[in-house]
Amino acid sequence: MSRHPKIHPDASSARPSAPLVPRAASRSEQGDPAKRTLTQRSTYAPLAPPRKRGRSCCCRCVCYTLCLLFLLVVAVGATIGILYLVLKPKLPDYSIDRLQLTQFALNQDSSLSTAFNVTITAKNPNEKIGIYYEDGSEITVWYNETKLSEGSLPKFYQGHENTTVIDVQMSGQTQDATGIMSTLEEQQQTTGNIPLRLRVDQPVRIKFGKLKLMEVRFLVRCGVFVDSLAANNVIKIQSSSCKFRLRL
Repeated sequence: MSRHPKIHPDASSARPSAPLVPRAASRSEQGDPAKRTLTQRSTYAPLAPPRKRGRSCCCRCVCYTLCLLFLLVVAVGATIGILYLVLKPKLPDYSIDRLQLTQFALNQDSSLSTAFNVTITAKNPNEKIGIYYEDGSEITVWYNETKLSEGSLPKFYQGHENTTVIDVQMSGQTQDATGIMSTLEEQQQTTGNIPLRLRVDQPVRIKFGKLKLMEVRFLVRCGVFVDSLAANNVIKIQSSSCKFRLRL
C-alpha cells in the first residue's frame, strides 16, 4: 500500500499581509487624533479673563461722585444767577474829598514824621444790599514805594443806597528820609504837583434781607495829585481816581 506524501505549504509564500494600521496605534485616515485635538484647540480664541468686581464698583463710585459734583455746581450756579437777577448788585463807589497834612517834619535822625487827616466818601448804590464794615481795616498813604502814614477805618453799617462820609486820622514815621525830601522838592518845582497813593484794605460782610454772608475784603486803590506837602495846611487835591476790587 502506497502512501501519499504530505504536502506542506511554503511558509515564506504564505506570509500574512501587514495591517494598514498597527494594533497599538490609534491612527486613522484623518491623522493622529491626539495631534488633531491639540491643533483644533490652538485655533480657538483665548477665553477673556473674568472681570474684577472691585474695579467695576470703583468705577461706579467715581461716576456717582462726578454726577453729584456736577449737580452741585449747577445748583450753586443757578442760585447765584437767581440772586444776581433779584438783587442786581452794584459795586460801591469811593472818593477822596479832603486831605490835610497836620505833620510833616524831618527829624534830627533823618527820619520823617507825617500825619494826615483824610475825608473819604463811601457810596452804597444797592437797593437791597447793606454793607457791614468790620474791624481789621487798614488805610495807608504812599509816595512812590515809600509808606508815609497809616490808619484804619471805623466799624459801622452802611444801609441801602446810603452815602457815608468818613474822617480818618493817619500817622507814620519813615527812616532815612533825606533822599525822599529832596525828591519831593524837586518834583514839586518841576511838575507843580506831587503824586500820592492811598490804599484801603477793608473787611466787610454783605447783608440782604436778614441774611449776613461770610466776610470778604474791599480793596480800594486811589491815585491823588496834590499841589504841595506843607504841614498844618489843607492840601489842594488837583485830581483823584479810585479803583475798587473785591477779594474773597
